[in-house]
Amino acid sequence: MNEWVIYAIGFVAQILFSARSIMQWIVSEKNKRVLTPVLFWQLSLIASFALFLYGYLRNDFAIMLGQILTYFIYIRNMQLQDSWRSFPKALRWFLYLFPIIILIIGYNNQVYDRELLFQNENIPSWLLALGIVAQVVFTLRFIYQWFYSEKRKESSLPMGFWALSLLGSLLILTYAIIRKDPVLFLGHLLGIVLYSRNIIILKTQE
Repeated sequence: MNEWVIYAIGFVAQILFSARSIMQWIVSEKNKRVLTPVLFWQLSLIASFALFLYGYLRNDFAIMLGQILTYFIYIRNMQLQDSWRSFPKALRWFLYLFPIIILIIGYNNQVYDRELLFQNENIPSWLLALGIVAQVVFTLRFIYQWFYSEKRKESSLPMGFWALSLLGSLLILTYAIIRKDPVLFLGHLLGIVLYSRNIIILKTQE
């Protein structure tokens, strides 16, 4: 596939991620407290779908890992907000099965061999390790948020979520600079500003 098309998919994903964060920030600023609109999770799911595809097309295991770990958490938060059923049933099934289908296709085409995923000549082992650690830290924010929300029986974004977001985003930004990935760089540069602002808003609520 043409490299520009691949980058376009990645930029669309980051634009959607940025749009959800900006919207959440504006709503929170307006209400003087951190809120999580339904659209936040809807845009998250669509963006994750696109970024997973981007990682697959770039043979970047770190990106794919980050998205597959959070993909179903986005769906669960939509269920907690009773917005998941607003999607057509066929689309819901497609979104459920999409990551699994990609993995099955890749396996059957012998795409997911160890060399391609873990010995990509464009990603040295130490850089891949950094990318994986960065994505795991960034993903932990949603695992933490998921447990927090399940306990409260409502979707919310606590302080721990924003602290892990900031730390993970800084690590991914470092990975993006070394990897020379403009999609990750631009997406997380904005994210750092928004995560910091949400931490400040939460601090003022205390």
